[in-house]
Amino acid sequence: MRSQLGLGLEAQAREYSCAPITSMSLLDSRMLFSTSTLLVSPQKTVRMSKGKGISRKLIDQLYKTYSSDLDGKRLAFDGDKTLYTVGPLPQNDFDFQVILEASFSKRDCGVSDACKRSKRSFLPRCYRVQIRFSAEIPLKSVLVAQRGVDTSDNSTQDAIRVLDIVLRQQAAERGCLLVRQAFFHNDMNSVDVGGGVIGIRGFHSSFRPTHGGLSLNIDVSTTMILKPGPVIEFLKANQNVELPRQIDWIKASKMLKHLRVKASHRNMEFKIIGLSAKPCNQQLFSMKIKDGECEGQTKEITVYEYFKQTYTEPTYSAYLPCLDVGKPDRPNYLPLEFCNLVSLQRYTKALSVRQRALLVEKSRQKPLERIKALNDAMHTYCYDKDPFLAGSGISIEKQMTLAEGRVLNPPTLKFGKNEDFLPSNGRWNFNKKMLLEPRAIKNWAVVNFSFPCDSSHISRELISCGMRKGIEIDRPFALVEEEPQSKNLSAVKRVEKMIAKMKSKFPIDPPHFILCVLPERKNSDIYGPWKKVCLTEAGINTQCICPTKINDQYLTNVLLKINSKLGGINSLLGIECSSNVPLINKIPTLILGMDVSHGSPGRADVPSVAAVL
Repeated sequence: MRSQLGLGLEAQAREYSCAPITSMSLLDSRMLFSTSTLLVSPQKTVRMSKGKGISRKLIDQLYKTYSSDLDGKRLAFDGDKTLYTVGPLPQNDFDFQVILEASFSKRDCGVSDACKRSKRSFLPRCYRVQIRFSAEIPLKSVLVAQRGVDTSDNSTQDAIRVLDIVLRQQAAERGCLLVRQAFFHNDMNSVDVGGGVIGIRGFHSSFRPTHGGLSLNIDVSTTMILKPGPVIEFLKANQNVELPRQIDWIKASKMLKHLRVKASHRNMEFKIIGLSAKPCNQQLFSMKIKDGECEGQTKEITVYEYFKQTYTEPTYSAYLPCLDVGKPDRPNYLPLEFCNLVSLQRYTKALSVRQRALLVEKSRQKPLERIKALNDAMHTYCYDKDPFLAGSGISIEKQMTLAEGRVLNPPTLKFGKNEDFLPSNGRWNFNKKMLLEPRAIKNWAVVNFSFPCDSSHISRELISCGMRKGIEIDRPFALVEEEPQSKNLSAVKRVEKMIAKMKSKFPIDPPHFILCVLPERKNSDIYGPWKKVCLTEAGINTQCICPTKINDQYLTNVLLKINSKLGGINSLLGIECSSNVPLINKIPTLILGMDVSHGSPGRADVPSVAAVL
């Protein structure tokens, strides 16, 4: 039975409904997804290229070359070793030879030991591709999902997984960065969080079975990538230095390993395996002599001299290490100034506290902005035109699914002096209101880590605001200021010295409450160590602040937190005061709050923490 409370409305969900399958051929129980295993092996003397990119190119070329042998059926490839088709292939086993036109030979674009300097040329590579039938997934499972029927077997989930693979394949064909079911592409909508890292906005998309049928769930997503551009600029930003000579090259080598760069002198991409042991103007390699009496012999030459003679003379990078983009047994050196990081290289290390805060702040979207972004994505990516989805009978609506909702009336609040209040527009404040059950603040102190703040002024204003809210606040027992020479110490040392100084002010009993003034408004390094000492070791309630503007609204918000921490009650729901809360007031009830937090990406050393309140 649907509730009749509040005002009814239509809400937009972040999903797009799939139209029911109507084609009789697709409703035939014999229609299915055919699953095949892919085996790829290179021809003799050719080293197999690694990565999923080459596999997708092989599948594209295979379809172009042998589509008639495959009965024209479109292929959905998971990027690893599994192929899917709508309906069975003409036969269970296939054995194809696929020829790929490779890019220019990398040996021609750098300087490597004992490496032949040939003219650039295309090198076609031949691969043997075997397709072996593996399993069948009934297509009627999609029909079941579209009807909103729940099934106990895994066939529906298997079928939906195939559809999700189609979404990933479509994104890969557009050159997007794939992160599970999310995809990201180059555009101007990025957030620079510092350290050579930027956040880019993309979309997460997947098919979901719902009570209303099969739906395409889509939402905005953000991931971190390395800022593309000159390698030397990235290293300076990553290590927060101003000059190249200040770079820690050991850290730089670890950071750059396995990243891809484009060499400006040849317009080719390479993967970094490390740095040279010596600077560019000292690093030697063996080069074959092309002409003259000594043709065919080798001579020793520095990377600097080679680039000066052959391309362009290195300038600032002459005294810096070179990038090694070769093989472990055959190094290939490139001067830093000729290398640029390519785009869409994912950054998987943990973000700093400041970077996380900056990312959250700059990646927010208002509801209407998000709706527009999602609708634009649906029109841009044209899922309806995908031949595999069309062959599966999937047709996706262009507009978001509408769901029935209700806006409930706001509850009545109870404040001090038995005052009732009805919030409007979902918000309220404590202006000209008294707290319901205020707790007196006695035997307290102010600790100041921020030099510009006047602790005495803050305490006076807090006492004055407390009087207006019904809180009795004594004058602070002590105002403890940090020593100027301590400001350059680590956060832990600063806290230890402040605790020692505070204990001298309270020789007998510790304070019941401490107001702590921090030097930074957000992401202060002192916050964590200070809270740990006060709450877990000393057992003292503490409230941290960093006021930029002291007014009644700011002080009221601070007092609300303090009063709750000291056991007071700021306000109650009107229904709580009348003992009319359903179920709870009739039966003794214990209410628990539980949550679990996981370490951020890149922090495998941080354990998951479960908490119960």
